[in-house]
Amino acid sequence: MTQFPGVDVHSNLTLNHALRGAGIIGLGMAVPERVLTNDDLAKFVETSDEWITSRTGIRQRHVCDPETATSDLAASAALAALADAKLSPQDLDLILCATATGDYLWPSTACVIQHKIGATNAAAFDLSAACSGFCYGLTVAGGLLRTGEMQNILVIGADTLTKQLNWHDRGTCILFGDGAGAAVLTACNPDEGVIASYLGADGSGVESIWMPGGGVRTPLTTENIGAGLNCIQMKGSEVYKFAVRIVPEVIERVLVRAKLQPEDIGLLVMHQANLRIIQAVAERFGIDDERVFVNLHKYGNTSAASIPIALTEAQAEGRLQRGKVIVTVGFGAGLTWGANVLRWNK
Repeated sequence: MTQFPGVDVHSNLTLNHALRGAGIIGLGMAVPERVLTNDDLAKFVETSDEWITSRTGIRQRHVCDPETATSDLAASAALAALADAKLSPQDLDLILCATATGDYLWPSTACVIQHKIGATNAAAFDLSAACSGFCYGLTVAGGLLRTGEMQNILVIGADTLTKQLNWHDRGTCILFGDGAGAAVLTACNPDEGVIASYLGADGSGVESIWMPGGGVRTPLTTENIGAGLNCIQMKGSEVYKFAVRIVPEVIERVLVRAKLQPEDIGLLVMHQANLRIIQAVAERFGIDDERVFVNLHKYGNTSAASIPIALTEAQAEGRLQRGKVIVTVGFGAGLTWGANVLRWNK
């Protein structure tokens, strides 16, 4: 058999590629200017600041104007992440956008973003895993970088869920905000960056949180819009019970894959959905407040954007140091869940 330098004939990968890791080298975020406080909500829905804060931890959220779409926020976050990484849009091989609120049913919002930022060399596609989307995106990007197929990948989590809310439904309209976060990943040492991931789904929970109308099964008609099928519907208690049950299991599984213990976690960055859930999980693993990042009081639940926004703010606060173990955890519609362990390499 012919031998080629640097190639292991049993693996189909070059030895150099087999030794690659995938690490974040740039972070960025964008949120709309308009802020909607709990007191503002109380003017048109039966609620109060005390009621919302005590049950969720949310005090305000950012809301898009009618002219701003998901791609607009995503493009701003993308350019900020590229500047942080000291790369140009032309350096990108792929744009992966995790979103449940794309500009269009098709084509992908990632293609819209590619054009907006001038990333002419990049492939582009969307990933739909709702609030778990960024964790799914990190996993996919990590795999592609480790194969050696690509060198620089932009992973974006972006959602404008306030455009899909029934503003008279207290169970949902108090929870969500709009935003985008982005991360530039590139090849790195194999023991740095994304060192373990764990993903899962349970399709039997599709109707726990969903928007029933708008797809090919239930097109938007006058009757369907009148019935509110173009708005988010959620069984809140079911979703809460699901999250409290699944998140500890996900963390345990991803730590096993990383061969780490809870005490090794330098910073836990969970999907910012509910402060009670975050606190319950941290207590379960004995993680003190200094090792848990929380910013949902400012932004509410921004779906796929919540983790990259949190990472961006954690970096700005000096809470991401090289070598620190970061655990990201997402959960949401689908039902879906995911986690990543990163050994920070920036």
